Amino acid sequence: MSSDPASTLPFEIRTSPIQGLGAFATRPIPAGTRLIEYAGKRLTPAQMEAEYPDVAGERHHTFLFAIEDEVDGDWVEVVVDASRDGNDARFINHSCAPNCDAVVEDARIWIETIRDVAPGEELAYDYAFVLPERHTPAAKRRYPCHCGAATCRGTMLAKKR
Repeated sequence: MSSDPASTLPFEIRTSPIQGLGAFATRPIPAGTRLIEYAGKRLTPAQMEAEYPDVAGERHHTFLFAIEDEVDGDWVEVVVDASRDGNDARFINHSCAPNCDAVVEDARIWIETIRDVAPGEELAYDYAFVLPERHTPAAKRRYPCHCGAATCRGTMLAKKR
């Protein structure tokens, strides 16, 4: 019996047709299952900008997840950098037809299934990135989606209203 927490996870990491590595179910996973916390080093937005400058025209690809957290009674943005002190949650890819969702609870990010997942199925959630600027065709090209879903938007950017 292994004491490795990853050995109890209902998924494994392997090569993905969507992007790089992905997380694949190793057994049936019912809807509503909390799979794993999205863990990593917590950065301020200023630290994130200094370490990961946004370069115009370059493809966006990081393990960053921004959330709001209450610090000393004020709500502030916190960026979780899963490339440092992260776990296997960082390999859960984006899909426009996801089977998971990211749930923020008490300033922690959890990945949960939103429907039943079959063994061998890749786990994915909609990253739904929103840029402060207009989602131009050039911006959409920097955030490409290769999920292959019939409803694929072609980008990880959320539709702006």
